[in-house]
Amino acid sequence: MTLPAGQAAAEAAARTLAAGGLVAFPTETVYGLGADAANATAVAHIYRAKGRPAFNPLIAHVPDLAAARRIGRFDARALRLAEAFWPGPLTLVVPKSDDCPVSDLATAGLDTLAIRIPAHPVAEAILRAFGGAVVAPSANISGHVSPTLAAHVESDLAGRIDLIIDGGPVTVGVESTILGCFEAPMLLRPGGLSRERIEAVLGAPLARPPIEADGDDSQPLAPGMLASHYAPRASVRLHARDVAPGEALLAFGPAHLPGQEAAAAVMNLSHAADLDEAAANLFGYLRALDAKSPRAIAVMAIPEEGLGEAINDRLRRAAVAR
Repeated sequence: MTLPAGQAAAEAAARTLAAGGLVAFPTETVYGLGADAANATAVAHIYRAKGRPAFNPLIAHVPDLAAARRIGRFDARALRLAEAFWPGPLTLVVPKSDDCPVSDLATAGLDTLAIRIPAHPVAEAILRAFGGAVVAPSANISGHVSPTLAAHVESDLAGRIDLIIDGGPVTVGVESTILGCFEAPMLLRPGGLSRERIEAVLGAPLARPPIEADGDDSQPLAPGMLASHYAPRASVRLHARDVAPGEALLAFGPAHLPGQEAAAAVMNLSHAADLDEAAANLFGYLRALDAKSPRAIAVMAIPEEGLGEAINDRLRRAAVAR
């Protein structure tokens, strides 16, 4: 069932969540697949619907900082980041509160909890109507391209979930940045908030996770850290300087590549080489190219700066051999 966003839809979503159901709804980053964070059975249904590995933890979404502090413990640096960037595309990984109601399944057995306050009126309305924390990974089959439209959710999850709230296209287009509030603040996943803006607030560089934490066969420190992730069905070839027969092209900027005229399909993330525009288009364009059933998707080089870091992170994971 799909409902257009509005107060009636928010109330329907809250009733569905309270009954243990799954609700897909828009945030500013991507569409999320929500369940009552305290209901382990409902959380298990998320893993089943997505085909998501059970060791991959989920992000708890709440409407405000007071709600976040009821489920997590915030030190001075974490509070400074929360006050600077929430609501917004930043997830903070903090120690769980002593009486944290979030199920152990949602945290994958970790003593920490990933928390976010989304900057989207539809998400906020649903969270306030529900009154509790909602865990919500991206509303897609695990490993597939993340959804930026309600139609993407329906394509992946029709028949697997209870309700979709259609709030139109998202604005950011890549998932939230995940920051571990450890002894040294650590960038666990690049995303919709750039490293530079976070470091400006902290006044110090962010640590990087250990290499061994970023593999498919180890438990990740946070959501979205599996090596093979965000993957279309077609193989992905990065840093393309030409287009081979049968390939589709994911372009960036004004350059024209040899072989482009004969490509199976061409989509340009941003003709103006605008990284914000490219991030917003990334998942939708990958889906559209994949739907053409190309032999592979060739991807032009994208600068490793600003949101380019998050874009390249997603593309590297999409390109991992499966």
